[in-house]
Amino acid sequence: MIRGVAIISLLCLLVLVLYLPSVHPAQRFLAQLRAEHETMTVFWGDAPASRILSRALSLQDSAREVTPLPSQSDAPPASAVDSAVAQEMTSLNRRLFDNAYFRSIDALVLLASYRLSTLLEWLPWLATFCVAALVDGGVVRVLRSREFRQHDPELFAAFTCLAIVAACAAVVGFVIPVTLHPLSMPAVPLLMSLLVGRAFANFHRRA
Repeated sequence: MIRGVAIISLLCLLVLVLYLPSVHPAQRFLAQLRAEHETMTVFWGDAPASRILSRALSLQDSAREVTPLPSQSDAPPASAVDSAVAQEMTSLNRRLFDNAYFRSIDALVLLASYRLSTLLEWLPWLATFCVAALVDGGVVRVLRSREFRQHDPELFAAFTCLAIVAACAAVVGFVIPVTLHPLSMPAVPLLMSLLVGRAFANFHRRA
């Protein structure tokens, strides 16, 4: 059951993430980012909002560095054949990646990076609650095993599946070009820690 939910959720997530850039131009994602940055400036203030934007740009630069997209070398070609091959590869790269769909993907990644950096801004405030929820699940698990109480595999599967669905929904929330309330971001780690903690509490533990 858990594997089936995980596979179906990941497939739906992949299809949706690849579908969004085909129906929304890059300007739509950029306009959404500007609107959210103005909202964050009002909610957090100028300095935290600027820090969030700077972190988002750094995340996008890191994503570009690890993306295996071919680039033209700055070294001069050794021969006429090498020059012709380099020009053909440059033309091919331009046809493949310099189009509206890939520009929309780049803007989508920037919007996701901004929302992820917003979530990172919340984490220091939420870390205590998240750790407490996980520790609580572990303590309940140990106490049940010491008291020889049966763990509930149905509850473990249910909470695990809910955690998987919530994680995929959070990723969709990072990329969908819809205005999100600033307080919706802290709900992601709070909900995930509660679900994982409850799943951990119902996981079978051998004494």
